[in-house]
Amino acid sequence: MADKGMDMKTERRPDREDIVLPLPGIDDVEGDRLPAGLPLVVDAHVHLFPGSLFDAVWGWFDVYGWPIRYKLRSRQLIEFLMDRGVGHMVGLHYAHKPGMARLLNAYMARLCREYEGKLTGLATVFPGEPEAALILAEGFAMGLAGVKLHGHVQCFDLQSPAMETVYAVCAEHGRPLVMHVGREPKSPAYPCDPYLLYRADRVEDVLKRWPELTVCVPHMGADEFEAFGQMAVAYDNLWLDTTMVLADYLPMDFVPDLAAMRTDRLLYGTDFPNIPYAWDREIKKLVQMGLDPETLAAILGGNACRLFGITIRSSAG
Repeated sequence: MADKGMDMKTERRPDREDIVLPLPGIDDVEGDRLPAGLPLVVDAHVHLFPGSLFDAVWGWFDVYGWPIRYKLRSRQLIEFLMDRGVGHMVGLHYAHKPGMARLLNAYMARLCREYEGKLTGLATVFPGEPEAALILAEGFAMGLAGVKLHGHVQCFDLQSPAMETVYAVCAEHGRPLVMHVGREPKSPAYPCDPYLLYRADRVEDVLKRWPELTVCVPHMGADEFEAFGQMAVAYDNLWLDTTMVLADYLPMDFVPDLAAMRTDRLLYGTDFPNIPYAWDREIKKLVQMGLDPETLAAILGGNACRLFGITIRSSAG
């Protein structure tokens, strides 16, 4: 996140003169429910933070990202999605500095207990902080099903000893590592350059060296979509989520052909509530892609259940 003293003005991305930040919101129509007739829907990319941290994240987005349409607290947003037919959610968070992770993980574990059967939460850590391995092991002991890191905010080096610790703990415990490590979105407000740290080849190095580690890269690896799509074919330990890529919002020249990708490694996700458009915009576009029923069911929920070990209880049981 940006330092409070940073010049709070609209910035142009140095590599894309046609894009002005922040991006605008879209006042599109939202539905009351998910489209009729869908199989189980698991939103595999939902952000859950304590209220004060949500406020800080939203303040950053208002200046450097896009206007947040749904400024809902954690319990409000979980119930919002449940009321509209989302069958299960994967809760994500990330530590913005050392010393936060234990409190955040305890917060996530409490939410998971409160919404048992509807919410699966991931742990976080600030790579390189003292007792990082222990912090993650404690999170797993509380029932958290994996780890979430955000490279653009945390600015870790994928090849650093700090990250080797994270890889080792996740591999030892058989927990997936969800890392926002694509190059985009690039912003002058981030304290590091994701184009240097998170190129596809640097992620591929991790996949090669850690075949026992399961990695999920959100946003389909934006903006190196072709490279990440090819890696998902080449490496069984790489998964991708669709978050924001299918919504026809981000200023990128990419039209995904999901049917041509490794669809058993694709997860549906939204970034809710940190989105600038209707909550169901992305899923409507996904449903309209004409995927066969088996593939659609896998992307909408089946793959997430496999990746995170989610068991959906029958309403009759």
